[in-house]
Amino acid sequence: MKDLVVLVADRNMEAAVRTLIEKRHKSLGIRQVQEDVFVHQERDAGVFLKAHIFLQPFRNEYRYALVMFDHDGCGQENRSADELASEVKQRLEQSGWQGRCEVIVIEPELEAWVWCPSPHVPKVLGLTPEQVQQILSRFPKNHLGKPKRPKEAMEECLRQAKIPRSSSIYAELAETVGLKNCVEPSFVKFRQTLQKWFP
Repeated sequence: MKDLVVLVADRNMEAAVRTLIEKRHKSLGIRQVQEDVFVHQERDAGVFLKAHIFLQPFRNEYRYALVMFDHDGCGQENRSADELASEVKQRLEQSGWQGRCEVIVIEPELEAWVWCPSPHVPKVLGLTPEQVQQILSRFPKNHLGKPKRPKEAMEECLRQAKIPRSSSIYAELAETVGLKNCVEPSFVKFRQTLQKWFP
């Protein structure tokens, strides 16, 4: 039996999650894990509605299942992320993953994980720290002091650096950025879940 199956909403999430689990397990405080990461072709809405259907055939092949999608774009933005996570988890448990699954809904989207205080972020985005600060100053902030529209902020940085968006950027960020300062609730849940399953 393999350790973990992960279902995510897109290639960027796949790149980030795979890199974190495979290359940063020590920083996450977990042992090495045998994992497979799958991307749902119907993206966030598909993961929300059909994660239990997608993962049911794997329930005897893996010890644990982790499901991840963005709150923005899942078609249920009027409901809270916690509510959506509970609903998806309940469906997973009813389809054979009882006590062996977790669901992470990232608010508003994966790019919220990018904006933590690290010198590596500007470097990967091809800008100086000053340029990044200048761009971020134009975006309204949330209670954590991060841009409320993290994806637009990241796209603006890449546009100014003339770097095309690609999942390799997410892999590079996941590989280089320090994890200790990442207080994004969905990231904290991600790390704690893995620590509980794979100490």
